[in-house]
This record gives sequence, C-alpha cells and structure tokens, in this order.
Amino acid sequence: MSRHDDPRDSSLETRFTIPQSWKGQDSVDGLATSGMFLAGLIMVTRNRFLAWPSLLLGASAWINQHPLRTKEGGSPPIGNLMLACFALVSAYLPLFLKTGSTAAAAKQVPLDYTP
Repeated sequence: MSRHDDPRDSSLETRFTIPQSWKGQDSVDGLATSGMFLAGLIMVTRNRFLAWPSLLLGASAWINQHPLRTKEGGSPPIGNLMLACFALVSAYLPLFLKTGSTAAAAKQVPLDYTP
C-alpha cells in the first residue's frame, strides 16, 4: 500500500467546509409541488376537504425551507403557503356569503317566453 493511499495518514487530512449552496440534483420538494397543485385544484373545484391537506403541505414546505437546499433565484415557499391559505378561504367563502332568495330570483327570470 502506498503512502498516499493510506487513510490513516494525518498529512492527508482536510478541513471540513460547508458548501456555499446546494449544487446537487434538482432540489424539487415533492410535497411543496403537491401542495401547490392541490391549492390550484381547490380554487377550481371548491372542494373543502382538500383545503386542509393543502394548507398542511404549504406549512410543511415553509417550515422545511433551508438556504442550502434552494437554488439561486428560486422562489421562497411562503408563496406556496399563501396560495394554500387563499385556497382555503375560497373554498369556505361561499358558506358565509349571503345569497339572494330563490323566490326573488324566480321572479326575475321568465320561465315562459312568447314573442
């Protein structure tokens, strides 16, 4: 065994340094992407049952953000959390809005049209 290949040689030691930024493979967080997809789906379908998991996925993406895991120029996960909050509001907002009475709406729309 040569002297340069010996792992016990103290002259070959190097100081541990933390990388400047994460330069590995694509650092796409699958849960954050799923949360954004669910938030968009909620806004279109107004499905209240999917609003809460979307909010949890958004909060998870925001809590798990780390500067070493994000690429330069990447968007922060606070946008994902805000989108999930607005999706939750848009899903529950029709329950709290006052709608007109059905009798008044029936009066306005003629059921029979005769020219």
